Amino acid sequence: MPHDDDAIRAAAERSGVQQEFWDIFGHPHRTSPETNRAILTSLGFDCSSAESLKLSEAAQEEKQRNRLLPQVLVVTSGESVRFSVGPSATSLDLEIAFETGEMQNVTATVSNGTAELPANLPLGYHEVRANGSAMRLIVTPPSAKEIGTGKRAGLGVTLYGVRSARNWGCGDFRDLGDLIDWAVPALHVDFIALNPLHAIHNRTPYNQSPYLPNSIFYRNFLYLDVEAVPGYAKVRGAVETPSFHAELERLRSSETVQYEAVAALKLRVLDQIFSSTPPSAACRNWIAAEGDLLRLYATYCALDAHLHAADPNLWVWPDWPERFRDPAGAAVAEFAREHEREIVFCGWLQWLIDSQLAAVQSRAKAAGMDIGLYHDLALATDRFGSDLWAHRPFFVHGARVGSPPDDFSPSGQDWSFPPPNQLRHLEDGYRLFRESIRKSMRHGGALRIDHVMRLFRLYWIPEGQTAAQGAYVRDRPADLVRILALESVRNDCVIIGEDLGTVEDEVRETLARFGILSYRLLIFEQNAAGFKLPAEYPAQALVSTSTHDLPTIAGFWTGEDIAARLAAGIVDAAGFHTQKQDRIRDKQRLLDALFRVNLLPENYERNAGLIPVLTPELHSAVLGFLASTPSALWLVNQEDMTGETLQQNLPGTTAEYPNWSRKMKWSVEDLRTLPEARDSAELVRVRVEQSGRHTLATGVHPPMHA
Repeated sequence: MPHDDDAIRAAAERSGVQQEFWDIFGHPHRTSPETNRAILTSLGFDCSSAESLKLSEAAQEEKQRNRLLPQVLVVTSGESVRFSVGPSATSLDLEIAFETGEMQNVTATVSNGTAELPANLPLGYHEVRANGSAMRLIVTPPSAKEIGTGKRAGLGVTLYGVRSARNWGCGDFRDLGDLIDWAVPALHVDFIALNPLHAIHNRTPYNQSPYLPNSIFYRNFLYLDVEAVPGYAKVRGAVETPSFHAELERLRSSETVQYEAVAALKLRVLDQIFSSTPPSAACRNWIAAEGDLLRLYATYCALDAHLHAADPNLWVWPDWPERFRDPAGAAVAEFAREHEREIVFCGWLQWLIDSQLAAVQSRAKAAGMDIGLYHDLALATDRFGSDLWAHRPFFVHGARVGSPPDDFSPSGQDWSFPPPNQLRHLEDGYRLFRESIRKSMRHGGALRIDHVMRLFRLYWIPEGQTAAQGAYVRDRPADLVRILALESVRNDCVIIGEDLGTVEDEVRETLARFGILSYRLLIFEQNAAGFKLPAEYPAQALVSTSTHDLPTIAGFWTGEDIAARLAAGIVDAAGFHTQKQDRIRDKQRLLDALFRVNLLPENYERNAGLIPVLTPELHSAVLGFLASTPSALWLVNQEDMTGETLQQNLPGTTAEYPNWSRKMKWSVEDLRTLPEARDSAELVRVRVEQSGRHTLATGVHPPMHA
């Protein structure tokens, strides 16, 4: 009824549901009453009538009114700390418990329901107490870690796909160190950008996407250099049998990463090492310091392995016996007591990962890299993974996250994972949010935040509705961006926010104010006149040609991505033809832009339709185009260095395309020895030097091909 719809709309607005948004085409979208009702219901409101909605809203408000202090206060250091207090207070005797363990007592005068604290409080996570009430006080710096002066370049790799003559069928941390040793003199780059290293299940047919992980708090043991694990020498003789070497050769020679087979091989050997060489005191201390986050993750992993081994049809925790679905239940506690070895084993794996990754970052800095490792934090967590099992109250049920229709996905996107429960995160002082940031930037100098708009709003799709029927729900950006800045400064880590798609002006303005770099891709940097010229790119940004979901330079030019969509059945013949025509237009626009900035010789063919392949001159010009921007960071993807046409992921596909498993064209050894590999590296290095992006921390470079 219209009257109820008005009440629903007003309540939805109060809960952060935007009633209108503008899409990428400039068209307004109004949130429907059905979507408002469904989102409110997922948030726990009774929407059966206007009266029931009013009562459930009042019940939530009553909880807040009865608090003397707010649950959480996030403030910027140096600013006045003001907060609302209960209506009966006139002055407050407050005890501030700092994260260092120090205590301070202050008396705050209350005026018009507002109290004030000193403005010179130290950075950190503190607690303010008064009369049995407690408030988490988070004091943050005015901005994230600054990138500093000068411009830098980096190489982007998918670590799983790095080839070498010695790895076990999947790129590992020794390969990464060797790649760094090659890249500094060969390319003069300041960082290596990695795919998310988050833990996934490593089994077929489970999803292999590093952007839809089992856990965002812990990392994939597949990247371990097993031969470098303390204790490997003890088991080496028993491990390295003829059948073992045959399996190694099969996995190394495969054109794609065989996740399940690599995981099985590594786990078998790691288990033998664990049995022969018990975890050290340092390892046990590290595990203990990780606390309940690691304990829950390890318990999940042990349960998952145990139940799947007993019944191969049990793939996901919602299908487990009901007694094991509750992480706080008696059955799970009993299982943990009986399987302590498996739980400690999982913690030991994470300690090994942490140790090896720390060594790689130290190696990068010693080689002269200013930034070193550039990590990536996924937006999502698999709804069938450990994070949902362990932390279910922190997710909303009855909705999924996605994106509205745009030119990239005309029907919108449904990412099939639940949105965060904002109220629960607030009540917990944003603990899981800050842990996800902190753990993802550990042992790195830069962190990319996938879909950084999450800090401001997410697009919710109610159950039973399509991606085109969703709505944006606002979060608490004033808190989240400040916490991100605090972790950035404390961990000496630059932040890059992936701000692609439907982006409000407020998002980029806020991120820029907090020193968070924008993320600009050549393919999207166009306007009515064509491709934006280098001078039009912002200085406070990272620039690149494309990302894992988009065509490489060669793929863009040949239309390989469009052909792949046709082969996978994503587009029909008519759609294929339309996309081909659009690509011809975009290729000509790109060619025109390259000529406008004099990156191609005068006698070079000016008609894109007459250039059937990506010539070395054109490839070099595209690299030079982005290198010459004023943007602080320039990222060259591995496929663009090696001239490959296939991208890592084809959105909208599963078995139709080898997503997240393609290996690099050349091995680490090939990069040093093959003439064509050295020529490709030379294309990048020349552009790095010409653009003034080659001043590393040491200021000195070893000779080329040293």
